[in-house]
Amino acid sequence: MKISTKGRYGLTIMMELAVHFGEGPTSLKSIAEKHQLSEHYLEQLVAPLRNSGLVKSVRGAYGGYILSKTPEEISAGDIIRVLEGPISPVDFTEEDDPAKRDLWIRIRDSIAQVLDSTTLANLIQYEDEGLSEHYMFYI
Repeated sequence: MKISTKGRYGLTIMMELAVHFGEGPTSLKSIAEKHQLSEHYLEQLVAPLRNSGLVKSVRGAYGGYILSKTPEEISAGDIIRVLEGPISPVDFTEEDDPAKRDLWIRIRDSIAQVLDSTTLANLIQYEDEGLSEHYMFYI
């Protein structure tokens, strides 16, 4: 399974909102500028995050987005599933060879376990400790 830019940039948005949690709304413009990303593309990504209830939008001159829960309550798995869909390394059916099917299920479950046990709080703590340059969003 390869996480696309949707998942990677979605994590970037959510990590920025987590860093500023409790400080008020954060604009997509500021996130786009800080990470040299397209603001228009971030707008497309934040819509499903808002629709899923992970973020709330705040209107007005000082508006932007805030997390709808604490950074400890939102996992990387929550974000990836919203933006990328179900977590699965391959599509498999009941007709597949049982040994291979078992392998795909174990891989899927291992990926899901890592994503679901990694919260936004974990990710921003990792970044705060200066280890972010070694962190990769690839699975």
